[in-house]
Amino acid sequence: MNEMSPPKSERSAALKGLGTARKRVEDVRFTQGKGNYVDDIQQPGMLFGDFVRSPYAHARVKSINAEAALALPGVVAVLTAKDLEPLSLHWMPTLAGDKQMVLADGKVLFQGQEVAFVVAEDRYIAADAVELVEVDYEELPVLVDPFKAELPDAPILREDIADDLEGAHGPRRHPNHIFTWEQGDKAATEAVIAEAPVVAEEMVYYHRTHPCPLETCGCVASMDKVNGKLTVWGTFQAPHVVRTVASLLSGIAEHNIRIISPDIGGGFGNKVGVYPGYVCSIVASIVTGKPVKWIEDRMENLMSTAFARDYWMKGKIAATSDGRITGLWCHTTADHGAFDACADPTKFPAGFMNICTGSYDIPTAYLAVDGIYTNKAPGGVAYRCSFRVTEAAYFIERMIEVLAIKLGMDAAELRAKNFIRKDQFPYHSALGWEYDSGDYHTAWDKALKAVDYDGLRREQAERLEAFKRGETRKLMGIGLTHFTEIVGAGPVKNCDILGMGMFDSCEIRIHPTGSAIARLGTISQGQGHATTFAQILATETGIPADDITIEEGDTDTAPYGLGTYGSRSTPVAGAATALAGRKIRAKAQMIAAYLLEVHDNDVEWDVDRFAVKGAPERFKTMKEIAYAAYNQAIPGVEPGLEAVSYYDPPNMTYPFGAYICVLDIDVDTGETVVRQFYALDDCGTRINPMIIEGQVHGGLTEALAIAMGQEIAYDEIGNVKTATLMDFFLPTAWETPHYTTDYTETPSPHHPIGAKGVGESPNVGGVPCFSNAVNDAFRAFGLTHTQMPHDHWRIWKTANDLGLHA
Repeated sequence: MNEMSPPKSERSAALKGLGTARKRVEDVRFTQGKGNYVDDIQQPGMLFGDFVRSPYAHARVKSINAEAALALPGVVAVLTAKDLEPLSLHWMPTLAGDKQMVLADGKVLFQGQEVAFVVAEDRYIAADAVELVEVDYEELPVLVDPFKAELPDAPILREDIADDLEGAHGPRRHPNHIFTWEQGDKAATEAVIAEAPVVAEEMVYYHRTHPCPLETCGCVASMDKVNGKLTVWGTFQAPHVVRTVASLLSGIAEHNIRIISPDIGGGFGNKVGVYPGYVCSIVASIVTGKPVKWIEDRMENLMSTAFARDYWMKGKIAATSDGRITGLWCHTTADHGAFDACADPTKFPAGFMNICTGSYDIPTAYLAVDGIYTNKAPGGVAYRCSFRVTEAAYFIERMIEVLAIKLGMDAAELRAKNFIRKDQFPYHSALGWEYDSGDYHTAWDKALKAVDYDGLRREQAERLEAFKRGETRKLMGIGLTHFTEIVGAGPVKNCDILGMGMFDSCEIRIHPTGSAIARLGTISQGQGHATTFAQILATETGIPADDITIEEGDTDTAPYGLGTYGSRSTPVAGAATALAGRKIRAKAQMIAAYLLEVHDNDVEWDVDRFAVKGAPERFKTMKEIAYAAYNQAIPGVEPGLEAVSYYDPPNMTYPFGAYICVLDIDVDTGETVVRQFYALDDCGTRINPMIIEGQVHGGLTEALAIAMGQEIAYDEIGNVKTATLMDFFLPTAWETPHYTTDYTETPSPHHPIGAKGVGESPNVGGVPCFSNAVNDAFRAFGLTHTQMPHDHWRIWKTANDLGLHA
């Protein structure tokens, strides 16, 4: 018989499991400057790489002269496409089924494109040598407007595939056309729209922006020619996929390649793809026999690594006269830049854009997306969203507002009238998704009540009258958004990257003394994985979270996984972790029963132990069980206590939220002040409330940046106008408002712990909320829609166009 032990409540609290606001264990090293980032990696004899980049958006490369650069002391090599061609590495496959130049092969297609790779003994020597490489360019006509891409006189950009009538996703109708992707019933939708008593139309543009992570992209490649091993440290959000791609490109057997992602200073989708810098560093290391480091600078990051958005969405939304939505039609023109390098699942060339029906019960819908080549940087990524969900959410939330204006109806009421009801879940959307669970009306009512919505509308009306009387020059806008995200990619049946199914994994080892290590196929980029995954395991195994180490990012030790992006960490890797924990517990049950001399079914789980049913004073703790697993021969049970789980989810998960923004606009200066931002999120089971709140604050601040000024802008000849942080808006503490966070909790019915994911939701819902607030401020003056970003100049111009200036 065991001695008296603490009550269940104390034992449960000591675990620091699910629902605990546990402090991030990572922060100890980060706040003390002990992080280990790619640029911190040092290797004996390490060389440094830097790129010669094109100043032109479209030009032929007539010649490259590297003699002066090679003559500079300390320069080891200058690689061009001609050097890579014998290795078949001058082009590489993209994640979207296209191919992309590694180094300029005959021409350049966007400003900042990689032309040559200089390798030197010192990064400053490499930078000096870049200036000495002479490139003779012949300028060509530039195409930056996707709507002009298919005109008869449009310059042909991709001459390498100009005659290909079939692309990765079906027929191509023009050399600058990439694909057409359709979902839904076109004929039925157009018939509904033609017969509807009310139809609202709008062109909604989600401008080109950029994740701009704190740490830029980079890698250190080291080829050990003695044992044939290639090791690459890099800013990789999907290390195992990078290993597979590296093997396919280099011909090196995959077991001889080790990919390591150390600490990553933010990713937000920017670090999913494979960049020329990775390939060139690997080649340079193979050629020189020395480690080669490549770290891009901020301008290179903004100009040439993967952008986000750049979607022109033409919408039509039909409704009855009392506001019941009957149909939704959307045609999207997607500007993909010079190469189709978007990081989307293979079968979804426009990502999950077909979630564009949002939170609404829309019976009939049709979506078409045309991908177009232009002279801009390639690589559209899911910037803090799940594969184009931000574009979809922005589109439907703006269309709801436009429809409300057309109907003369309050936008909050219109939403509530058309929400998918709680009793309709699981809900099958008109564009093919099965929403797992939701309670939208409860969340919406809670949000409206929390901000006193009716009171805000009265205040807005009073402010408008005061403005008309000349008593104030400030207008008040109320932004509403209810979004549904689709995350947790994903089911292998419909989600893969380069043929690799998007499952994820967890391997757990319980040590004899009762501590544990768990290795996962994901990689943290700041979300607090070491904290939250330990909490999942604490609840599942009864081992305190403080005694569990989480390890990620090393392909030599971690089980194969598809990485971190699209809010898939908790929905997929978190599920794998929970299921691996349950395998541990199942084996522990057999060991406990043997130790207690009862049948397996005669013991039951009790927080951190197995106790005999009906005799709770007889128990064995997980610590005791772990020790016994390694030092006692138990009939029919292998020694040790380990488990591996590969999780292929049966469905996506569908977190949702209700956001309300109140802001003031000075019509004479265009300045905005966010007075209040209320964010209610429902991410299913909440693992760590403190980390959730931090994720929401971070995502909302990125949404603020995107909606209110962040933009990658080009002039008519393809020059990037926002390639420095002087021009690319990143909010500081001065611009960032106070956020009020709230929640409801609707668990996912198919996830092992009911979790849905939250890291990207605030960006998905925040952007339309800020934008709706700006548009709402001008609604009384006849404005239906004004495009983002809503910087001071554009807001001032909107006010001027509406005749609001003195």
